[in-house]
Amino acid sequence: MEDTVFLLDVDNTLLDNDGVVDDLRRHLVDNFGSTKADRYWECFEALRAELGYTDYLGALQRYRLRELSDDMNDPRLLQMSTFLVDYPFADRLYERALDVVARLRTLGTPVILSDGDVVFQPRKVQRSGLWQAVEGRVLIYIHKELMLEAVQKRHPARHYVMVDDKLRILSAMKAEWGDRLTTVFPRQGHYALDPHEIAAHPAADITIGHIAELIDLPAALLQGAAAGRAT
Repeated sequence: MEDTVFLLDVDNTLLDNDGVVDDLRRHLVDNFGSTKADRYWECFEALRAELGYTDYLGALQRYRLRELSDDMNDPRLLQMSTFLVDYPFADRLYERALDVVARLRTLGTPVILSDGDVVFQPRKVQRSGLWQAVEGRVLIYIHKELMLEAVQKRHPARHYVMVDDKLRILSAMKAEWGDRLTTVFPRQGHYALDPHEIAAHPAADITIGHIAELIDLPAALLQGAAAGRAT
């Protein structure tokens, strides 16, 4: 059993996923026009509502099935998936994100804990360099806050630290694990800056403005030996 396991979200926690989405929006408009781009995002939002997580490639398949036969034969449609699979995710890591992982390795065991599909999300973790940074300790679920028993079996620890840009996730995990968990809330990305989301959930144990601030936080604060809040 480890003393401390650091559970790290990916999207808008270690990696600027809002930036990735902006790039995809521009790519779709430039190559297919705004009307077809809008249709793709309609498929994307509908699939997210059904699945409970984002599935970019699944949305592309649904978009393909909705379009007329002429569009289905358009070779550019196949290139859309190439844009996603070959995207340079390492360029979208937040500043010093890998330094954060390196620092956490000196304090405990860092583990990627992310929501997502079984194809695109692992690809993102691999191409960003995060897979190697955590030495392959990667867990990807549909709803990670419902998989805490599986997390404990895979990485047993006396104390956990969850770093996530969604207060909803942090609150759900805190309700389950209580004092065994320190929650860290980086104010990055659209969820973390949404006033309605913030008002709807209790504050995290630690709130920071940028993921890089983890590098300088006291070890005792992160490891649960001291109570407090960083802002």
